[in-house]
Amino acid sequence: MTFTIQSVKTAALAILIGAGAMLHGTTADARDIQKAVVAGGCFWCVESDFERVRGVSEVISGYTGGTTANPTYKTLKGTGHYEAVEITYDADVVSYAQLLHMFFRAVDPTDAGGQFCDRSETYRTAIFVSNSGQQAIATAALAEAQRDLGKAIVTPILPAATFFAAEDYHQDYYRGTNRVITRGGIKTQADAYKFYRAGCGRDARIKQLWGSAAPFANH
Repeated sequence: MTFTIQSVKTAALAILIGAGAMLHGTTADARDIQKAVVAGGCFWCVESDFERVRGVSEVISGYTGGTTANPTYKTLKGTGHYEAVEITYDADVVSYAQLLHMFFRAVDPTDAGGQFCDRSETYRTAIFVSNSGQQAIATAALAEAQRDLGKAIVTPILPAATFFAAEDYHQDYYRGTNRVITRGGIKTQADAYKFYRAGCGRDARIKQLWGSAAPFANH
């Protein structure tokens, strides 16, 4: 078989292109997809906040931490379950530590009885950890938040439990187009959400606590 300079160059170029394609494919497929579960009061609000974070691909509203299987919104009282969210994120873009830094500054972690206008065990704050690595990061994030705030933080760090997705109508409620009846009249879900969030005093209290460090309270 006879090789010419041109044929050798062509073959070498093909190998380089193939190797580059393989490398690109490996990089694209090597994303470090992780999950974080937190409770921060009304799950509509926490979902709305974290779906805006770069690197977060999905946030699901749901229930966790209680004693009953398959809880529903109507049967949640007395079960020990929290309204919570499951955050799916790319750890190569945003870290677990960064998410928890934002989480503490998106809630009132000094309130043991609920969040803002929502008063019951369902609306308490919590971080649910699934391994020792998350436990260490969460402990450090809590200590940092307590130093920054200068007040005792009551948000517990709890072992992860089964996460139950909430009913479909709760998912992405903050941008829904269905019309619902509110104290302020008939509104779309998106407008009802804004009406609720303002009326509940969530952002006002977060700004009072965290000032310019609050990542979501100014939207």
